[in-house]
Amino acid sequence: MMGGGARAAYQAGVLAGIARIAARHGLAHCPLPFGIVTGTSAGAINSAGMAVGAADFQAATDRLGALWHGIHADDVYRTGVLGVGVSGARWLSSLAFGWITRQAPRALFDNAPLDSFLTELFEPGRVQASLDAGVLQAFAVTALSYSTGRHVTFYQSHRRIQPWQRSQRLAVEAPIGVDHLLASSSIPFLFPSVPLEIEGHHEWFGDGTMRQMSPLSPAIHLGASRILAIGAASRQRPGWFDTVPSGGYPSLAQVGGQALASIFLDGLQADIERLTHINRLLARMPEAAGDTDGWRPVEVMTIAPSEPIEAIAAQHVHRLPRTVRALLAPLGGTEARGAAFASYLLFEPEFTQALLALGERDAAAEADAIAAFLYGVVPETSHAAVRATDPALAP
Repeated sequence: MMGGGARAAYQAGVLAGIARIAARHGLAHCPLPFGIVTGTSAGAINSAGMAVGAADFQAATDRLGALWHGIHADDVYRTGVLGVGVSGARWLSSLAFGWITRQAPRALFDNAPLDSFLTELFEPGRVQASLDAGVLQAFAVTALSYSTGRHVTFYQSHRRIQPWQRSQRLAVEAPIGVDHLLASSSIPFLFPSVPLEIEGHHEWFGDGTMRQMSPLSPAIHLGASRILAIGAASRQRPGWFDTVPSGGYPSLAQVGGQALASIFLDGLQADIERLTHINRLLARMPEAAGDTDGWRPVEVMTIAPSEPIEAIAAQHVHRLPRTVRALLAPLGGTEARGAAFASYLLFEPEFTQALLALGERDAAAEADAIAAFLYGVVPETSHAAVRATDPALAP
């Protein structure tokens, strides 16, 4: 699961929809239908929710859905006049007078509430228990080291998996805690970085979607041969751009929204395209599959929003706390064309509930494909079609 701030509520909706599909086949209260769970940024938080409840899929999705259903911005970052005023003032003063004070700005918002929120949600002991029991094969989250520029995957697994290393990417086997989730979800400039121990020393980490060129890589290295990827980038359709307000010089929020989209939303689709090309190559060169280099075909199913999240955010941007709106207004973040930027901070129930419902609808629309992909269940309509074309198979 990829990141996207408040947009990640959509992922919880998709998972709830999948649990409904599982329930139809009597599998809702079974372990997760996926043995490997990986996530980045807010997707790491959703992945943690799944890993904690790996023994009971229905209960895990219910708990995660309840979290997103009632979340408020002040559960994630300080929204009071004092909290926003102090952090905003420090940010602006550091930008303006940092050359005098030699003090660089840290972040626009103080996300200390998220620390407390995650401490209540995430129970590392339950993750380890799921791994020990074999109901979960592996769990991983990713973060970017500001100190070295390396993209690091922290992972736990049921069996011994050799850490891997690629150009500017490496894996570290370590017990995952709240600090790892905070680091992975620290949106650049908006939330402060987090120190994590790696290779015997500490480095400062931020949002794992930055420089994440291969978001599918951790799952593949951990042994996955079939991947369900839940994104937060809407599937663009003809006519969508007709609804986007145009004209005038782009606001800072509009530019920032595109910058965040390049960080959060573009990497997954690009990686899927690369994987598709590799699968086609292996189909033409079967002798390459399973060789000493570890080449193997990997199936991927993607579920992405069927409606533009930016348009949904534009309808709910007024739900942001007044202090946050005041901070974003000069940047154009409260305008319709700047709603994409605001969507990452829109941790308010009206917005997240709309995304939960969208996720459930999108999962329902793909119910047969999901049942076949995750559970190997062939839709009844397929059986009926076969019997209609081949009378010998009729009961």
